Amino acid sequence: MIAQLFAQSGQDAYYGEPVTQLEHALQCAHLAEQHGADNETVVAAFLHDIGHLLPPELANGYMDGYGTVDHEKLGADFLREQGFSEKVAQLIENHVNAKRYLVYKHPDYFARLSEASVRTLEFQGGPMKAGEALAFETNPYFKGILQLRAWDEQAKIPGLTTPGMEHYLEKFENLL
Repeated sequence: MIAQLFAQSGQDAYYGEPVTQLEHALQCAHLAEQHGADNETVVAAFLHDIGHLLPPELANGYMDGYGTVDHEKLGADFLREQGFSEKVAQLIENHVNAKRYLVYKHPDYFARLSEASVRTLEFQGGPMKAGEALAFETNPYFKGILQLRAWDEQAKIPGLTTPGMEHYLEKFENLL
């Protein structure tokens, strides 16, 4: 099913960035591997934007040409249904919250966001409030979520060589 989603939409542009959906996923997973992440984290890095690839009828709307509203929740719920672990789902479900948190906690982070990330932040609730940030910091996967966000921001390099999708599909099979 996941391979089919990437076959159908993986060559679509990654909203407002110079790479495709598949290139972004491969780069993010490759960064996770390069940093010695465990298989669950590598898989979450590869699949963090799977919600953008799900059928349109599952979408709660769109962000003015920047993808599916709540793609992180849609993707996490879809992967739970497929049998992926709660860790994988939590890393994916919270990668947008990580952006909102970092903008709140480190104002200079906002200046480093791509234009597309700035635009989507408006649809995603803007910077967290103090109470939201305190609650977010208690997530048991907090550090991993922030790390995934960092890789997400870096995974936008046109033409970067990475392992192919088959490499990561094998990791999925080992987890399921």
